[in-house]
Amino acid sequence: MTGTDGEAAFESFLDMWVTGTTNGLRAPVFRRPGEVGLAYENVSFPSMDGVPLDGWFIPADSDRLIIHNHFLPGNRYGYPGQLPQFGGLGGFEVDFLKEYRALHDAGYNILCYDIRNFGLSGAANGDTVGIGLLEYRDVIGSVWYARSRPDTGSMTTFLLSVCLGADSTCVAMALHPGEFEDIESLILLQPVSGSYIIEEFVKAYDIPDGYDRFDTRLHERTGFRLAEQSPLEYARSIRMPTLVAQVHHDSMTRPEDVQSIYDAIPADQKKLVWIEGTTRRFDGYNYFGEHPEVAIDWFETHSG
Repeated sequence: MTGTDGEAAFESFLDMWVTGTTNGLRAPVFRRPGEVGLAYENVSFPSMDGVPLDGWFIPADSDRLIIHNHFLPGNRYGYPGQLPQFGGLGGFEVDFLKEYRALHDAGYNILCYDIRNFGLSGAANGDTVGIGLLEYRDVIGSVWYARSRPDTGSMTTFLLSVCLGADSTCVAMALHPGEFEDIESLILLQPVSGSYIIEEFVKAYDIPDGYDRFDTRLHERTGFRLAEQSPLEYARSIRMPTLVAQVHHDSMTRPEDVQSIYDAIPADQKKLVWIEGTTRRFDGYNYFGEHPEVAIDWFETHSG
């Protein structure tokens, strides 16, 4: 790989990290629940700080609700990596609809939405992604919204939070623990610390002084440092039953990152699931679509 290729990759990855876009584009909400036979309601509600959030409510005949928080650079649907303009992160689709279908059929209502600056939700914070440090407000907004609806307000509620959504959930629980007292249990799929991701990225592209350069550019554009974009310290506030899942040999990070996040969680009931047989991080995002029984079993056995 030439130095020119490495620099182009550096600029592209920096832009994705800062703005959540791919090639300067937000990923579209490419599919809808009706495609897998699910009735749904288009919903919109404000974040904790008023940013308008767009989502879907997928009803089921039960009193149980899962709130789903997505990853970067995806949205409530997943990620259209099969399209050429979005193909640089594995070249295949992440499709949460399969997961939603399985969870619905197991008796769960689902609220899923686009985090700020993703999908069809509002732009905010100068189009800046904070890797959880800003987006935690959306997690709280989604909990407030579920609590405000007559049909979901008294439901037994669970959180399934993925990557950016997982980091955001950790921050939200640490800063505003009272908002989560009625949440039964939690799944964190591939929570991530920025430092590990960037260390592996610059190593793969052999970019001289890449980490320091990335950190400097990040700080210049957002005011954040890589070292603070981690859920590790926030995870120390999580006391509800928590399952953490991660591609074990993820080429984009290192297993010690997720192991340390898991170890930091002081919950009496917790479990770590390593996803084997792949090195592709985005395979992890499809994991519960392929193995919904893992999520369903966790929620079924950690309810009330």
